[in-house]
Amino acid sequence: MEYRVLGATGLKVSEVSLGCWTIGGLNFVGNMSAGWQDADDSQSLEGLRRGFELGINHVDTADVYGNGRSERLVGRFLKEVPREDVIVATKVGWLECSAPHRMHPLQIRHQLETSLYNLGTDHIDIYYFHNTEFGPDDCYLDDAAEVLHRAKEEGKIRFIGQSGYEYADFLRVYDAVRPDVLQFKYNALFNKWNVPQSDLFRWADAKNLGLVLFGPLAQGALLDKYARSAPPQFDEGDNRLRNVWLTEEGLALVEPALARVKERFGASTEDLVRVALQYALHRSTNAVVIPGFRNVRQVEINAAASGKPLSDEEAGLIREWFAFAE
Repeated sequence: MEYRVLGATGLKVSEVSLGCWTIGGLNFVGNMSAGWQDADDSQSLEGLRRGFELGINHVDTADVYGNGRSERLVGRFLKEVPREDVIVATKVGWLECSAPHRMHPLQIRHQLETSLYNLGTDHIDIYYFHNTEFGPDDCYLDDAAEVLHRAKEEGKIRFIGQSGYEYADFLRVYDAVRPDVLQFKYNALFNKWNVPQSDLFRWADAKNLGLVLFGPLAQGALLDKYARSAPPQFDEGDNRLRNVWLTEEGLALVEPALARVKERFGASTEDLVRVALQYALHRSTNAVVIPGFRNVRQVEINAAASGKPLSDEEAGLIREWFAFAE
């Protein structure tokens, strides 16, 4: 396993880490499918243990992943290993609540304490705002940020993170949140940060921010798992229902590009995972990836991609082959 320093945090993080959204099971945010089917707690725990054995030292979860199920599984895992050997990240901002808003400061304090309890720890290494929606006209932004900075002073969190989906949103909240780490989606099918006017990598690197990239496998769309002739079917509550690249039309575009990847780099799942993860890692030395998993085998394949970088030429070819997605 190779390690990277996560920007100015100084945290030495496994470049391939563990994304724990997938182990939370089926779930909804309001009426929106927001989970994953076929989660098995025993297999999830075995995956966490195997990742630790392989040198993975960073697990990323959130309060909303299974409404605490993912956090509690991570908490069970943390009882088995030295706490100081694991960088634990979780998030707040999507879980339904009785407060006036998910980002109301009372709600954030409540969820922070609940996450600490679920995880069975007295501190969280990276605590993220899970989105940039801070109420009408950002009315809760300053107070929400103050809660996290106060918790940092109290030692309940070590570093503050900001997750989001749009370049302008990260810039809008930056001065108030003052995050140490950013988290966002990046893969060969989600290339919008490559455009100069919204190059989040360049902006973040200039500030020496740590970067944690989710969705590097595009929920399996980059692994040649599915065919346009028989597109996958998912249960209600599975977020993949919203992935356009897993529809018949999306797979019709992806398949020719994947054929070129397989011809150049190999056709096995291991080959395709390596290309997908290293493509994401190629953009910044401050970045790590958090692919999801639901069993030991997936953890092993993901971990095996570490230390096998792509050249500039190879990354350029992949971007060219998937240019239809930009």
